[in-house]
Amino acid sequence: MSSDENTGSGETPENKIETHPAKEASGSYESEIQRMHVGGREFVLVGTAHISQQSVDLVRQVIEGERPDSVCVELDPQRFEALSKEQSFQAQDLRTIIRNKQLAALMMNLMLASYQKRLGMKLGVTPGSELLEATRAAEELNIPLSLCDRDIRITLRRAWGSLSFWRKGAMISSVFASAFDNPEISEEELARIRQQDVLSELMKELGETMPQLKNALIDERDLYLAQKIRAAEGQKIVAVVGAGHIEGMSAAIAADKEIDLSDIEEIPTTSGLWKGIGWAIPALILSSILWIGWSQGFTQAGHNALYWFVANAVPTGIGAALALGHPLTVAASFFAAPFTSLTPVIGAGYVAAFVQVWFMPPTVQEIQNVGEEMGTPMNWWRNHLLRILLVFILTTLGSVIGTWVGGVEVVSNLFE
Repeated sequence: MSSDENTGSGETPENKIETHPAKEASGSYESEIQRMHVGGREFVLVGTAHISQQSVDLVRQVIEGERPDSVCVELDPQRFEALSKEQSFQAQDLRTIIRNKQLAALMMNLMLASYQKRLGMKLGVTPGSELLEATRAAEELNIPLSLCDRDIRITLRRAWGSLSFWRKGAMISSVFASAFDNPEISEEELARIRQQDVLSELMKELGETMPQLKNALIDERDLYLAQKIRAAEGQKIVAVVGAGHIEGMSAAIAADKEIDLSDIEEIPTTSGLWKGIGWAIPALILSSILWIGWSQGFTQAGHNALYWFVANAVPTGIGAALALGHPLTVAASFFAAPFTSLTPVIGAGYVAAFVQVWFMPPTVQEIQNVGEEMGTPMNWWRNHLLRILLVFILTTLGSVIGTWVGGVEVVSNLFE
């Protein structure tokens, strides 16, 4: 009998994937895992659903049954800390996020997590419980633990940066819709959901219409996870990941080739075109006011400058007030908008959000409950973390409106 006949379609004994039928013995898990032998090492891949109690039980059973040399989980240090401490952000962390202009990425992450958490509540399990259970089992058995996922902030920023302007708008609409969706699910649907990684399924659906998004959220992470798992110490490795990653990840592990992660760890920079547009708008406004001053007199230039100030300040201040921002947030939004609109470096929304978090920081309880509360519109005004996001959204919208209204008026006055 040939080696091909022994090992399946062309695989060698040193590099093969085994999918075992379920054993008759009670408590067997062989039918629910994928066992791979690559380069003289054994990889046991456990594909889970992030909101399934069955996955929590399976993870514990596999780790205790296999007693591997290392346990790898689909977590990065930030998500691990959030799960283990049951909180996502402290007030100081929010200020750092705002300074780094990552508030939009945070909002998208929270909305996706909110949808998953509300499904998890219907199933009676907290999203990510099986990943946390894997870390606990490894700690109890003194097995080295590897956090193998890419930093969630890099993933979100790469996903966002990969989309065109119109695609970003479509994605925001989809995510907002999911944030306020409270799905009524039948028992049959609940049974199906228990068997899959819901977040990966959501990403897969988005990826069908936005391939660039799928590449950053799924395909790149498949490669990243595979490389990190291969780098784990020991001969037998148990890897616990969302079921949606198993196919791509196992193919990368089976290839047994070193994967250069440097390219997919970079945060993409803004394209030269958008940078040019970002500076062209304020340059046009300022040059228009100067030209009006030279050709029509400084009084007319002053009138146009005042119009620009009011056109930007009023809608931005109104946005902060509608969000029930702190009085100093409203004042900061009003006075900052006319100047932030003249530079692409920082927006009025970030200034307003920073002032809001400084004077009205969220409590630990509000941070813990944000995933449950953001699905109800009124909670965006009650929960201080959600109110910070609302301040950011409404002041950014007000600033955009003011920039266009003021810009059109100033430029049109060039021809009077």
